[in-house]
Amino acid sequence: MTSALSLPRSAVRERSPWPALWAMVVGIFMILVDTTIVSVANPAIKAALDPASADLDDVVWVTSAYLLSYATLLLLAGRLGDRFGPKTIYLIGLSVFTLASLGCGLSDSLGTLIAMRAVQGVGAALMTPQTMAVITRTFPAAKRGAAMGLWGATSGLAMLVGPLVGGLLVDALGWEWIFFVNLPVGVVGFVLVWLVVPRLETHRHRFDVVGVVLSGLGLLLIVFGLQEGSHYEWGTVFGPITIWMIVAAGVLVLGCFVWQQFRTRREPLVPMGLFRDRNFAVANIAIAALVFSVASVALPLQFYLQLARGLTPAESGLLLVPMALAAGFLSPVAGRILDRTDARFLLIPGMLASSGALLWYASLMDVDTPVWWMLFPAGLMGMGQAAMWGPLATTATRNLRPRDAGAGAGVYSTTRTIGSVIGTAAIAALMQARLQANLPGATGAEFAGGALAPSVAGPFAQAMAQAAILPAAATLIGLVAVLFLRRPAAGSR
Repeated sequence: MTSALSLPRSAVRERSPWPALWAMVVGIFMILVDTTIVSVANPAIKAALDPASADLDDVVWVTSAYLLSYATLLLLAGRLGDRFGPKTIYLIGLSVFTLASLGCGLSDSLGTLIAMRAVQGVGAALMTPQTMAVITRTFPAAKRGAAMGLWGATSGLAMLVGPLVGGLLVDALGWEWIFFVNLPVGVVGFVLVWLVVPRLETHRHRFDVVGVVLSGLGLLLIVFGLQEGSHYEWGTVFGPITIWMIVAAGVLVLGCFVWQQFRTRREPLVPMGLFRDRNFAVANIAIAALVFSVASVALPLQFYLQLARGLTPAESGLLLVPMALAAGFLSPVAGRILDRTDARFLLIPGMLASSGALLWYASLMDVDTPVWWMLFPAGLMGMGQAAMWGPLATTATRNLRPRDAGAGAGVYSTTRTIGSVIGTAAIAALMQARLQANLPGATGAEFAGGALAPSVAGPFAQAMAQAAILPAAATLIGLVAVLFLRRPAAGSR
């Protein structure tokens, strides 16, 4: 009998790519669950580690620090995957993420937790581009829609498991356990990837250190400025330096980054030639708008449900079940449809449904609405998301060469994460501004004891509803972008 080791290379390459994708999905599932768990646990984290402050932007840094380190390293991580192999970099990232989860759970101060979340972001950044690169390099173009459909279904399942498990853990054991739960998942995911993911061909790359520094510094300045603007009343931060100067400096540094990328002839961090593909460029704009929306809506929604309406984390998580079920069941269906049709036939109705659901949420966020009514916009939003995640990722990566798979996946993942970073910072600033307008003179004592007093709950709910309009507007920007997509040639599908 012929052993597997004696098979020709062509036979090995022709083995099914699905087991490898399933193995890597375990780690991606953990990252997505961790994000949704933290959004549900934010009120509990604030009560435990930052009870005296009236500002919400301090606890929002638990999310923003993670997203910021995540976004800064994604481009480099894509290149590292091309150079050293997706499997190797994925396993390193999974190890970092799992160990950082232990550090998060052991944190005894908000500052320590924020620092460990930043380390978690490093691990997540190393992992994420490798999954898309493996899909691009191992699945034929005609089957990538189904593969991305599995990825979309994973997102839907994570949206269900995260709020439910997170709420139960916070209620029963404390917020620390939303991080401890990552430890067994990380170990299982490591073993699976080690066993079944193939070692793919590597490509030599020069690493653009200047590009990494410029992109990271620009993002840090913008996010700090947006998120801390309300705290400093958009005025002086350090001596003569104002918040607006910090934001402007961030924009200027990012402009220098783009200029430097065009000027770099050998191996820029962002291969600008990728954007000559119109679908890649448009998909990046659309995904930035989409994740801005999804990341930003979680904060006002969870603070509204838990503080204005007095729900427990578990109860607020249950209200997201229709969203998760719809996204989980419909994402594979959308992937199969995508392999046979124009992506716009899915993306346009999906974005309309998602934007409509967000406006529906905003209209229901007051103290008199029966909380079970929140199930309906959740279901509609899940349907919309099922038609967006997989189709956008497939459209962005369909035409990439194998040599550029890691770089393209890194650019796309970075764009997605930048949308999350800026969305989280922007919604924090808007929430704080609306709270100051609706509850002038709040000291922090009003927010320290869980459910708010009736005299405070009404204005608080109104502030959260006003903030929730921002993500709806962002989704409509994504809708305008996808109108400019091109239908792929028949041979590329």
